[in-house]
Amino acid sequence: MKDSKKNKSVAYDIITTRELEDIAKQGDAEAQFKLGYRYKYGIKAKKNFAKAIEWYTKAAEQGHSHAQNNLGVCYKRGEGVKKDPVKAVEWYTKAAEQGSMGAQWNLGACFYNGTGIEQDYKKAFEWFIKAAEQGDLWAQNDLGHCYMQGLGVEKDPVKGVEWIIKSANQGYATAQYNLGRCYKDGEGVEQDYKQAVKWYTKAAKQGDSWAQNNLGICYKYGEGVRKNYKKAVELYMKAAEQGADKAQFHLGECYAKGLGVEVDFAKAVEWYAKAAEQGHDDAQYELGMCYRIGNGVEKNLTKAVRWFSKSAEQGEPYAEFYLGVCHEYGEGVRKNYKKAAEWYNKAAEHGVPEAMYNLANHYKRGHGVKKNPAIAWEWYMKAAEQGADRAQYYLARCYENGSGVDVDYVKAVEWYAKAAEQGNDLALYQLGNCYYLGQGIPKNEEEAIKSFKRAVRLGNKKAKETLSTLLQKR
Repeated sequence: MKDSKKNKSVAYDIITTRELEDIAKQGDAEAQFKLGYRYKYGIKAKKNFAKAIEWYTKAAEQGHSHAQNNLGVCYKRGEGVKKDPVKAVEWYTKAAEQGSMGAQWNLGACFYNGTGIEQDYKKAFEWFIKAAEQGDLWAQNDLGHCYMQGLGVEKDPVKGVEWIIKSANQGYATAQYNLGRCYKDGEGVEQDYKQAVKWYTKAAKQGDSWAQNNLGICYKYGEGVRKNYKKAVELYMKAAEQGADKAQFHLGECYAKGLGVEVDFAKAVEWYAKAAEQGHDDAQYELGMCYRIGNGVEKNLTKAVRWFSKSAEQGEPYAEFYLGVCHEYGEGVRKNYKKAAEWYNKAAEHGVPEAMYNLANHYKRGHGVKKNPAIAWEWYMKAAEQGADRAQYYLARCYENGSGVDVDYVKAVEWYAKAAEQGNDLALYQLGNCYYLGQGIPKNEEEAIKSFKRAVRLGNKKAKETLSTLLQKR
């Protein structure tokens, strides 16, 4: 019986469209389906979506599963008929219940995305697995994704990888890219950069832009392959030209830093702008910096604020910080200490030490916030612990002067020393005073002179005067 149907299908592929139409008019569902297919794709007939719908519908109403699935696709996309996701689901369901793996995948995708029906990951999983077990490569990849994320099923990265491998081995580029990611991140499989490169390469050769981008990253950092900036740029370019925002950002970075190409800030701006327009937060920040400094584009603080704002709204920490700077100093926007403090606070909460330091200064001086030495001390401490030398210096001042914290000369010396090690001239000067006076540390005139001399070399005028007076006394 199956052979008979197969032979009929093959025969219908050979005959003319007029002959096929004569058979279709007699009510032959297979002929009606084939005729709909010819009109949809312009095979042996002029492309005609309306006629395609007409013949698909006749076949579908007779229970032809492929026609039902294809009719569902037409309703989903609005091809030859008014777009109607609900009707698409109806036809997918009829075909899927007959075992059409394509329809099962389509129906699963509708449940997954909530298209034409209420979103339901569990039902999506149920239909994906039916199609995947029949060998549908799209369903296998999506089923793997469900296992990886725990959508509609208990999370199981190992099973997820098993299904993604099945799809990848059938040559599906998206699955090959996903498998590359699994190997790179060690998710569901032991981390293996070489395997990641292998699968990224397969997908990249098929033109998958995200695989091209990630393979470029591998070449940039030498992960699973020898480091090669030029190769990275080639791959970024292929992906960027397809509109991949991450690749556009990385390509802009290469031009800005001269990685694999000559430094060219104008080209960096060009690619940052393409990614920024697509909403890439890092690109928006970098574009803002280009406008702020005037790299590759005419300096424009107003535009800098615009791009910092877009990036900051997505939570990019350094965009938040520089937006605070702009508001504090009136760069491209009216000076506003309150807004500056608000943006510094956001950036500080996201771990930016410079923002922590600036926020501490605002609390210390009462700029845009109520003056509060204790809160200032807290933010100086957070920034100091991350190695910010200016914060270490002012934290030491807090301990020395009892500002927001009890006086503690020993801790003051400890923090002056940390800042001094980083070459902070103010800290070196104060550390010299501590040694000279024996404050928080045993008195030691030789160490005091060493600290003063280092501060002088860094241009500290007070240290120069103090050192001169001290040496005259000697």
